[in-house]
Amino acid sequence: MEELAVMAQQADTGSSSGPLGVLEWLGSHFIGLFNASGEQFVSLVTGILPTLIVLLTAMYAITTFIGEQRVTRAVRWSARWWITRYTIMPVLAVLMLTNPMAYSFGRFLPERHKPAFYDSAVSFVHPVTTFFPYANAGELFVWLGVANGVAQLGQSTVPLALRYFLVGIVVIFIRGVVTERITAFMIKRTGRTEVFADFDRQFEAAKAGAK
Repeated sequence: MEELAVMAQQADTGSSSGPLGVLEWLGSHFIGLFNASGEQFVSLVTGILPTLIVLLTAMYAITTFIGEQRVTRAVRWSARWWITRYTIMPVLAVLMLTNPMAYSFGRFLPERHKPAFYDSAVSFVHPVTTFFPYANAGELFVWLGVANGVAQLGQSTVPLALRYFLVGIVVIFIRGVVTERITAFMIKRTGRTEVFADFDRQFEAAKAGAK
């Protein structure tokens, strides 16, 4: 209590001393917290929020213009080969559906590939915020925290954003391939080879029926 009183006196020598001064100090800083929060909210409304809304609207417009069927065919095409399955497919998923709906693109994959796709997609939700913040607006603070340090040095954040984005694609590819190998190893080790072979047959039958 005495330490708070000293802090209150140091902060404002014109205020009361003793317990009353402590209460005055706590009261002013308590409301100050909400004032600072309000200022931050206003900065978001006049700053990043309009950008997020416009980007999201533009992406929905592009998807509508291209057509849902064409987008679906592109996703199915990218799911056929491992090199595109863990690069193009998760990028399209995050850009088109955003986080967390992006993971639903896993329905275009057999069961044995779903863990690796999820690992790739979930690892891309931070790098994507560099140029497409709407895709994971809830965790935009991760990128903004890094970019703020560069901006304070008076440098452009674009080179950093580009490297972050490209390295993110490399990382999700590595994670996808490694997770796919681990999944195959665990399937074999736990004796579920036949189970997943049956899953594969069901997946192929469902895909043939969809055509």
